[in-house]
Amino acid sequence: MSTNHPSPLARQTSAKKQKTEHEQDEDGIPIPEVTDLDYVNLTTHADTFGIDPVPISWGHPDPLVRGPVICTVRHFNQRNAIGAHSGSYCIYTGLAVAAGKLSPEYVPNLKLTSPVFKIGPYPSWNDPKKIASIDPFGHLTTEAYGAYLDKGFDIRPTIAVTKAHIDLPECREAVRVGRLKPDGKILMENGQSVVWKAAIEPVWYLPEIARRFGCTETHLRQSIFRMTNGMYPELITRPDIKIFLPPIGGLTIYIWGDPDTIPDEDIELTCRVHDECNGSDVFGSDICTCRPYLTHAIEEAIKTAQRGGAGLVIYYRKEGRSLGEVTKYLVYNTRKRQEGGDSAENYFNCTEQVAGVQDTRFQALMPDPLHFLGVTKIHNFISMSDMKYNAIVGTGIKIVNRVEIPKELVPQDAQVEITAKVFHGYNAGKAYQGIDEEELKKCKGREYNYDGASHGASDKEGGSAPPKKSDSNIVEEHA
Repeated sequence: MSTNHPSPLARQTSAKKQKTEHEQDEDGIPIPEVTDLDYVNLTTHADTFGIDPVPISWGHPDPLVRGPVICTVRHFNQRNAIGAHSGSYCIYTGLAVAAGKLSPEYVPNLKLTSPVFKIGPYPSWNDPKKIASIDPFGHLTTEAYGAYLDKGFDIRPTIAVTKAHIDLPECREAVRVGRLKPDGKILMENGQSVVWKAAIEPVWYLPEIARRFGCTETHLRQSIFRMTNGMYPELITRPDIKIFLPPIGGLTIYIWGDPDTIPDEDIELTCRVHDECNGSDVFGSDICTCRPYLTHAIEEAIKTAQRGGAGLVIYYRKEGRSLGEVTKYLVYNTRKRQEGGDSAENYFNCTEQVAGVQDTRFQALMPDPLHFLGVTKIHNFISMSDMKYNAIVGTGIKIVNRVEIPKELVPQDAQVEITAKVFHGYNAGKAYQGIDEEELKKCKGREYNYDGASHGASDKEGGSAPPKKSDSNIVEEHA
């Protein structure tokens, strides 16, 4: 194993020295070069002497031919990805090193971390048009790339697959009133349910990401570089590297029932794709439909699993339509303070007023984890969102039934949201028929008297129609 010491001289010889060929053994696996971490390089260039990224062929069905994603600091010259592992949490890794709590040379022991159930491979793994925002081999690091690990490469999983029990008060209540029936296998007597789950970090294949957004790869790279204040110079200086690990939240997959049935179109699959809403999902805020729609989907997933099918919830970290929670709360304030108060009629205006755009989730990347699981048909799609529906069916997945949130589950202050969405064409089903312009205009949200003398005692519900959902940041956030 050789040790590489980058130097200013080496970086300046880019146009004058010929790029080295991969030094490798007879097994075809390159010999790892371990970088001296005392030297700080601001960026790299594709034609610099010594820069020799491990080849990666995105979409190839053979993981060894496809190649591992290498994005650790240990192999500076051999990295084939821009960014860092752990999404936004990579900053905490830097803090741990700065505090002397973590050695920058530490390599994790992955011996006991392999998946507890099998996922794939599926034909969709070989098609960049179906998977370009996650690494389909990201959970198979020890299995597919064991030879690389044995040789000394530091390769990190980007997917972890495990099993758990989850305990929701809504499920306990559903058992108590008889909506759910414990079976001792999927649903326990105490209301806990058994799930298979996978945590996934984003891994972007930039050429396909650019195609999905209708721009050139160069423009995509420049836009991200610009809007992160130059955080990733290699987006500009390394056009040869096509993989990017962005500093954003990932997603979690929850499965009730047998995961092996998911690709079988003849076996029932119930699915919800849910975008994070901390205020509702965790703390029960009644300003939106997020938690009740999520827990309803979980109940339906459990029932489907008990019928012999599978239930699936994909939980994205896309707080406030990916605009963030600060922006979301600024929008809440704008909605409550606007002339006439919070209203369904003006529901879609406030987010753009604050953020300049209504939604930055851009569902073009959303279906990728469905293809990772081999999904080709969804029998029950627990969502009213046309954006999500269109994105999924646009990639070739069939959806049979679309299931709206039951009307009795819509919280009091979320009536503005649901009224505005249904009026503007969201898939509503029979439960929400009859919402016309008159209903839109009279549906008002809760008043908080933000700028008055009192901030609580005088709060009152507004409007003759049930109050509002002050989650303006959700053009379709949790529909």
